[in-house]
Amino acid sequence: MVDVAELAGVSQATVSLVLNGVANARISRATRRRVLESAEALNYRRGKAHPVPEGRQRVIGLFLDEVSTTPFAAQFIEGARDEAALQDVSVAVFCTRSDPALEQAAIDLLVAQKTIGIVYASLMTRQVTVPEAFSELPLVLLNCFEKKLRYPSVVPGDVVGGYTATRALLKAGHRRIAHMAGEYFVEAAVDREKGYRQAMAEAGVAIDEDLVQQGGWSIRAGRERAAALLALPNPPTAIFCFNDRMAIGCYEAARKLGMAIPQDLSIMGFDNEDLAANMDPPLSTVILPHDEMARWAVAELLDSYSGADQDERLQKVKFECELVERDSIAALRE
Repeated sequence: MVDVAELAGVSQATVSLVLNGVANARISRATRRRVLESAEALNYRRGKAHPVPEGRQRVIGLFLDEVSTTPFAAQFIEGARDEAALQDVSVAVFCTRSDPALEQAAIDLLVAQKTIGIVYASLMTRQVTVPEAFSELPLVLLNCFEKKLRYPSVVPGDVVGGYTATRALLKAGHRRIAHMAGEYFVEAAVDREKGYRQAMAEAGVAIDEDLVQQGGWSIRAGRERAAALLALPNPPTAIFCFNDRMAIGCYEAARKLGMAIPQDLSIMGFDNEDLAANMDPPLSTVILPHDEMARWAVAELLDSYSGADQDERLQKVKFECELVERDSIAALRE
């Protein structure tokens, strides 16, 4: 991989993203083509049997801080499992709730078994301080990062995602666009609102601060915030919701007032939960690429044994959150 990166004139992380087929990584077509051509010229192939140092068990530990508070744990587990399986490696999942004793017990087990390493994941995107105990094995951070980069990390590009969602509403002609934000202690909520504000500013549209409703992530919160927005003397014509669950509540509030979606109100979600495609009408939303992020984390962990430059590996990679256009957005009626 080092030779491919040098020939293509890119980082080893970029080579890893391209050769692992990560579609949401923000890499241009020209760069992807250059990496693939360089790999071809060097006869480089990512085989199913990824080389693992002699004496290492073909096992990776996936640490999750929680599995029940969001639907995203399954995406982390499936993405990590699928990528590891391509290399004939198994994934052992540990739900520790960040409990130091549980984490140490799991680390001791993985070290004793001489496993490949650890993927340390957080269900909410956030800054973390990784306990020193994790230094006993190679480590990659998934959906979290440290202030001081000690380990490779991957997170979603929530700012760009919020920008993309808002741009879709602006392109449909809407100018009174509300944003139902999440709780501000959640980094994703802050970043998605930042993207919303950037898109509005770029379009030259002044934001009516009454249209920015903060607080919540649930269906109930969405229903309550939407009801408040739609009761304003000059209500919004479109609403960008922090997540798909708040969008469900938004649908309910609009229909209680006899409003049709998208004819009377356009709605944009975020996360692309399974339920979004089955709403009536199907919800336009933005993909949260947890599956592909987990794949990248496993590939990066395996590549830590390839002789890659360790300083170059210490970076925070952001994955693009792509727009999924369905039927909940309509052009603004004159």
